[in-house]
Amino acid sequence: MPKASDIKKNAAIEYNGSVYFVKDIERSVPQGRAGGSLYRMRMYDVVSGHKVDETFKDSDMLTLADLVKRPSMFSYTDGDEYVFMDNEDFTPYHLNKESIADEVLFINEQTEGVQVILIDGSPVGLDLPLVVELEITDTEPSVKGNSATARTKPATMSTGLVIQVPEHISTGDVVKINIEERRFLGRAGK
Repeated sequence: MPKASDIKKNAAIEYNGSVYFVKDIERSVPQGRAGGSLYRMRMYDVVSGHKVDETFKDSDMLTLADLVKRPSMFSYTDGDEYVFMDNEDFTPYHLNKESIADEVLFINEQTEGVQVILIDGSPVGLDLPLVVELEITDTEPSVKGNSATARTKPATMSTGLVIQVPEHISTGDVVKINIEERRFLGRAGK
């Protein structure tokens, strides 16, 4: 059984008789408190989808739930659900838009390396690659001769994500983005 300090984002834990999918973890070190860090975890109940925020001490022992990751591809949207197709056996996985709101900003039909996370055969979330390529749909016109400066401007991607890009990047460019830092890494290879 791992300690709370060993739990990572996109893990599944058994807690209070239910299975929860960990979406986000914030670590804090309270001042004047003997002992270690506190880990505040934002979790979703796998069965009901209810959101729960729970705080654990770094030494709290937690039980991991069985988790399967299947390589998949975004297929289409159906109302409030995003449908992903398994790359191997073509099983469709339906995920509610609210449960993957952060992830959908980084994926389109061309995104490779997406994995659907299954717990007890039910899709509960997505595991994304570290870097994705997206097309810029809106940004200020590029300024010639400014490729050596460090100034940036906001750019809107085809998914609605807004990041800062160098001034010489223009609408229609496909760029690489670091997902965790939401940061521009460079133009994508054509």
